[in-house]
Amino acid sequence: MLRFAADENLNNDIVRGLLRRVPDLDIVRIQDTELSGADDPTVLAWTARDQRILLTHDVATITKYAYDRIRAGQPMPGVFEVNHQVAVGVAIDDLLLLAESSLENEWEGQILYLPLR
Repeated sequence: MLRFAADENLNNDIVRGLLRRVPDLDIVRIQDTELSGADDPTVLAWTARDQRILLTHDVATITKYAYDRIRAGQPMPGVFEVNHQVAVGVAIDDLLLLAESSLENEWEGQILYLPLR
């Protein structure tokens, strides 16, 4: 199953819903780590070291820094950008589908925009 990191701007209702449905899901909230308040490049470097896909609502800056890492040949395990307007339940369903059906490293160097439909 995929490992996730939820950045500080991701709706916490999504995180709580994911954990309610799959209590052993491997997800870390950035604000619960030493990275609370860190800039995007630092967060992306940490997710790469820890092999976690970043979950975010931030389409303004994360995308740029993720592609910067890819162009520089640095690891980038993936970013799932969740549209602010997607219903929480839809976001949870899509993320769990991806978590349960994706192969390890399948999303390396990729950015996926949710909802899937």
